[in-house]
Amino acid sequence: MLYTSKSAEQAAILSVAQKMCTAIRTAPKTQGKDYIDCCIATGKEIAALARKMEEIGTEYEKAFILRDAGNLRASQAVILVGVKNVYHGLDAVCRYCGFDGCRACGDQGGECVYGPIDLGIAIGSAVALASDHHIDNRVMFSVGRAALDLGYLPEGYGCILGIPLSISGKSPYFDRKKST
Repeated sequence: MLYTSKSAEQAAILSVAQKMCTAIRTAPKTQGKDYIDCCIATGKEIAALARKMEEIGTEYEKAFILRDAGNLRASQAVILVGVKNVYHGLDAVCRYCGFDGCRACGDQGGECVYGPIDLGIAIGSAVALASDHHIDNRVMFSVGRAALDLGYLPEGYGCILGIPLSISGKSPYFDRKKST
């Protein structure tokens, strides 16, 4: 059988994306508690994300989101990874959230810092794996914002980031035009 470069590259993207989900799941987490979830989007889901990003970028006049939508359209897959806001019960010994403790943070609708810290560690593991397999990638808030609006992760995942993946002759994420 003869495999074209395009079919081999698509298989590689999906294989690495699955491995990235594994890296996200097994990354170290605060107190050993896992409040992170992820999924892989391709095809129609990427197109829907890009359209939503264009809506958001236009509505809020944010050129970088429009630029990122173009980058996403040039991607073969995207990992969506999110974290739930869960208070870890460290109270006054911590206060990294800026409140006097977990109860005050929760009462005021604050975000526990440990979820985003765990999310960052998990994303670091995932993008390192992608890079080790020569898959171009970039972490994007804008993709996560659109995924949140579209409900691509279960309810309760209020902080989502996207990691678009690409195999091409030149990374679509490298020479990005500056925008505000």
